[in-house]
Amino acid sequence: MLAVTAAVGQRTGPRLAMVAGEASGDLLATLLLGGLKARWPGLTAQGIGGPKMISLGFDAWWPQDRLAVFGYVDALRHYREISGIRTQLAERLLTNKPELFIGVDAPDFNLGLEERLKSAGVPTVHFVSPSIWAWRGGRLDKIRRSADHVLCLFPFEPAIYEKAGIAATYVGHPLADHIPLDVPRAAARAQLGLADDVSVIALLPGSRRSEINYIAAPLLQAAALLARERPALRFVLPVAPGLRALLDPLIAAHAPGLPLTLLDGQSHTALAACDLTLIASGTATLEAALFKRPMVIVYKLSPISWWLMKRLSYQPWVGLPNILLNRMNHNDGELRVIAKGERRTPGGTGGDFIVPELIQDAATPAAIADQARAWLDDSARCLRVSARFADLHQRLRQNTAQRASDAIALLLGR
Repeated sequence: MLAVTAAVGQRTGPRLAMVAGEASGDLLATLLLGGLKARWPGLTAQGIGGPKMISLGFDAWWPQDRLAVFGYVDALRHYREISGIRTQLAERLLTNKPELFIGVDAPDFNLGLEERLKSAGVPTVHFVSPSIWAWRGGRLDKIRRSADHVLCLFPFEPAIYEKAGIAATYVGHPLADHIPLDVPRAAARAQLGLADDVSVIALLPGSRRSEINYIAAPLLQAAALLARERPALRFVLPVAPGLRALLDPLIAAHAPGLPLTLLDGQSHTALAACDLTLIASGTATLEAALFKRPMVIVYKLSPISWWLMKRLSYQPWVGLPNILLNRMNHNDGELRVIAKGERRTPGGTGGDFIVPELIQDAATPAAIADQARAWLDDSARCLRVSARFADLHQRLRQNTAQRASDAIALLLGR
């Protein structure tokens, strides 16, 4: 009888609710959802998600791009709409309570929703720790009120939560499981029709409209500068869904005639095929590191958003590869605030910057091209950074789907 009951439980599976904002959240949620469905084939999930989640049977009540904002100004501009969605979603979930809610990243949206659900008796999991070790460490109190459990992507995070009295588990990063240890460069180039002996630069200006507005132009202008000096260079640019119409006029204005291949998504193919990437700060920089690629990180916000973020930051880096390779040697749970003398140097190069960061006013086309040139002309440096990224890949490769589903099973009592 017990065996029959267990089999029925596996077949029916739990009913979960999830919220994932923007493209990176869609990818992370999809990798998690795949692991949960492997454990409970009859699992159902609904809420807010993107096309990858929907391909696994996720019931998206709102599309994830409704939550894709960039910086304080963009968030304020869309506050009324986003707040309305959160209110409607909470009411719908409280009317028909799921067995568990999983908020995937998007902390400004998800933590408030989780707090309301948790207070009503719905177990809550936050997947992807907010960057409390980078800025806004005061959110720990909010996280304690909101999440029954935090699933952490990086090994130094659980100690921070343990000191704050918050249950947390290191599950590794699902992208480290998903991306192969050995980069399929030849296959990616064949897929994109690129010769093996040409130098290829991947341009990744971001997956949100506001990122494109601030970052695409300087990347394209830098590419145009490099192409004039080195006509043999080739460029690829993965285009996130719905952004082609925004990018086409920028390409025509800033890089006419550039030997550029636009890709429908396929950012991983582009990273596998390239020799170097010029890339917007965010999850994509970790993906580039997992593909063992040298990079120039570019980050631009509205002046107000940048001023606020700079005042609240704890460290000189904004790019995940620099943050992780500097922090993973400190696993004691301390929230270290950097001294004023340790603030980032102009251009974000040298010292503990494993890869260069060009932020705000420093992100000029000439500076981006200079840093790209430095990578292209120093193969030994490229090999050194590739080796460091390979070690990072191994440390983050933890079978995240299994670890996460184990933690969630304990919460569900299944």
